[in-house]
Amino acid sequence: QVQLVESGGGLVQAGGSLRLSCAASGRTFSIYAMGWFRQAPGKEREFVAAFSWSGGSTYYADSVKGRFTISRDAARNTVYLQMNSLKPEDTAVYYCAADRDRGTVVGGTPRYWGQGTQITVSS
Repeated sequence: QVQLVESGGGLVQAGGSLRLSCAASGRTFSIYAMGWFRQAPGKEREFVAAFSWSGGSTYYADSVKGRFTISRDAARNTVYLQMNSLKPEDTAVYYCAADRDRGTVVGGTPRYWGQGTQITVSS
């Protein structure tokens, strides 16, 4: 099993920045991709960004391209999501996810999920 713990959520004004962290523990050797999803009230959970160990490839939803950056610290088994130029529509619970396969992370069906952290962007 793999455990994922997110941190870094909070309240920020529009235009501001936040950085989320997701620390993985357990059978981390079994995962090769991690990502972030979000779910706003009344909406379905959506893909935000993913990082693949293979070549360090990154993937982003169109809605966050140019504003969010996903990165990885392999020594710490941690993935980060740097969020800049935040908008009120970015308000959601953000979830970290991980899987052996990059495709399942990007496709929204990763095996492992974190508990989520709230991001609120005020206008």
